[in-house]
Amino acid sequence: MYNAPYFDLSDEHFSLASDQVMRAREQSWCADTNYGLAVLRYEEVNELLKDKRLIQGSAAWPAHNGVTEGPFVDWWGDSVLNREGDEHARLRRLLSPAFAPAVIRPLFPRFHALAEELIDAFADSGRCEFMSQFATPYAARVTTILLGLPETEWQEIATSASTLGLALGVRIRADLERVEAALAELFDYADRVIEDRRANPRDDFATRLVEASEDADRLSDRELRDAIVLLIFGGVDTTRNQLGLALKTSIEHPGQWELLAREPELAPKAVDEVMRVAPTVTWITREAAEDFEFQSRRIAKGTTIHLFTQAAATDPRAFADADFDIAAERARHFGFGRGIHHCLGHFVAKSDMAEALPVLARRLRNPRLDGEPRYLPPSGNTGPIELPIGFDAA
Repeated sequence: MYNAPYFDLSDEHFSLASDQVMRAREQSWCADTNYGLAVLRYEEVNELLKDKRLIQGSAAWPAHNGVTEGPFVDWWGDSVLNREGDEHARLRRLLSPAFAPAVIRPLFPRFHALAEELIDAFADSGRCEFMSQFATPYAARVTTILLGLPETEWQEIATSASTLGLALGVRIRADLERVEAALAELFDYADRVIEDRRANPRDDFATRLVEASEDADRLSDRELRDAIVLLIFGGVDTTRNQLGLALKTSIEHPGQWELLAREPELAPKAVDEVMRVAPTVTWITREAAEDFEFQSRRIAKGTTIHLFTQAAATDPRAFADADFDIAAERARHFGFGRGIHHCLGHFVAKSDMAEALPVLARRLRNPRLDGEPRYLPPSGNTGPIELPIGFDAA
């Protein structure tokens, strides 16, 4: 029998960046948890993400927490994120053209101008609450720009997306009523967008989704709605959280912030490095589709497997010098997943953060905490709720 450490992932104080996890990583490639098996090391995570004996496991997250039915369960399970086989391939094939780099690159100047505009509003004061004054409006307004929606509607989608994000934390059951109310609001919003683009097609992302087709195969109304809601949720919630974690990490590594201000061309590497050491998505979930043995461990069909991205991407076996370094050449991190479920919107997410971070580094010199931050639980999807900072205005 394989002896492994044990973690209680439902504990709101459990952190994937804790010494407890790092010690366990030295002891074993895996750990047992109350949600299934956890994988801690880079090579094993890398192998299992490509293993065809595993399927996407995120659909089981609500059930792990006692939520087995309702609107959120239906939407989450039917989304492209959790589909498998031919249906997953079909949805990705229809959705992918809207996410093509050639479609997104012309928006970069608008992302850059937005970052400058938001900083202008607080730069002279030498302080800000970073999440509400920059990270949230930036992530939400980028999403409206991407979809071709009025930027004035950013607060509406930001509030709903933030509340929906609670479903991916360990308090999902307690927050379920709020989550389902937010989901209903986003459904209504997406339905209005679809109706408008059908009546008034434009040269924008939302119209591309509405018109997505291949050989008479089209997205159904429900598939369209679900895709737009997933895009709003992912675009706002994960980008906001990741920007907050980027600033927190940079406060802890001031030399790297100064380097980015001097060499803005390092921005794509800076995004990758932040996602390596401080990802908002702290684990990727898979499920065993059959019985099999891996690294002397017998894994039964139906076992949920959490691949700990943060522990894996700081594993000294893969990163001899794992310290935060935005100029280093690194092995790939797992922040956008891997294999057939690699994040469909990865180019958008990486690009909008890469536009924002150099502007922040140039204009917010010597950032430091200026109050007590508040954070989401440090496992599942995590990030700052409030991040009050002071800085020297450039």
